[in-house]
Amino acid sequence: MSPVIKKEGERVTIPAKYLLFLMSILSVALILVTSATDVMNSRAFSFLESSLVPFERGLVRVNDWIISKSALIGNIRLLESENAELKRQIEALQTENIYLQQDAYELSALRKLYDLDEQYVSFEKTGARIIAKDAGNWYDSFLIDKGSLDGIEVDMNVIAGSGLVGRINTVGDDWARVQAIIADNAAVSGMVLSSSDNLIVSGSLELYKNGKISWSKLVDPANRVSVGDKIVTSNISDKYLPGILIGYISSVELDANNLTKSGEMIPAVDFEHLGEVLVIRTMKKDYRSISEQESGS
Repeated sequence: MSPVIKKEGERVTIPAKYLLFLMSILSVALILVTSATDVMNSRAFSFLESSLVPFERGLVRVNDWIISKSALIGNIRLLESENAELKRQIEALQTENIYLQQDAYELSALRKLYDLDEQYVSFEKTGARIIAKDAGNWYDSFLIDKGSLDGIEVDMNVIAGSGLVGRINTVGDDWARVQAIIADNAAVSGMVLSSSDNLIVSGSLELYKNGKISWSKLVDPANRVSVGDKIVTSNISDKYLPGILIGYISSVELDANNLTKSGEMIPAVDFEHLGEVLVIRTMKKDYRSISEQESGS
């Protein structure tokens, strides 16, 4: 069986593309014949011409269909190109938006540090960025990008957010490690601001899962201390400068000895989100010497 003429069941068919090709050849042949002879005047030609009209109309429709499909394909390719360009623009805008959000976050953090700097204007300070932290969810121990070459020393106090973060406990040339007040082995001598009563603030990573740390050894026979009172660093601390906000009392309980009280407090600093800190360059020993000189004068 010829590859052009196919048998389907009892019918013999010619594929449309071959039929169109044959009709095209026939049309061209007729054009050549009529241009060379006067066969156009014959009745046979009139009959043949009328017979070919449906085929000519079909050819015209096929030509129109091909033109419309070509235009459609061109439009689709144009739309695909425009769509790719729009995607590129969207990706560029998304990247720019991320940068703007980062800039806004850093600006907000810097504003908070500026406000904090104004609160403790009597202390000399320098800004530092956190560059690494220990494993875990919180900044209980972390590294900053300032060290001995920048004048950083062990036991310098570190603040951020609204108050005390901790103190420097190790120093390198261009880095330093900060131990935060929420660390398990951290302890700070504190004072209830409203009553000037002293207590001890102790770090606890287990307790900080609820956003709190503990305080203890408060002597308060007059029951002047209550929930919501501010706790600041006391003037009797050997490492921390006085008057730095530590946090707020969230619970008060009488100890078993019926002499002292203890409880929990909410730190003034969010130890889950830290990026920049202020290192107070004024040391407690230097501050104590200045205070003694001022008292003597």
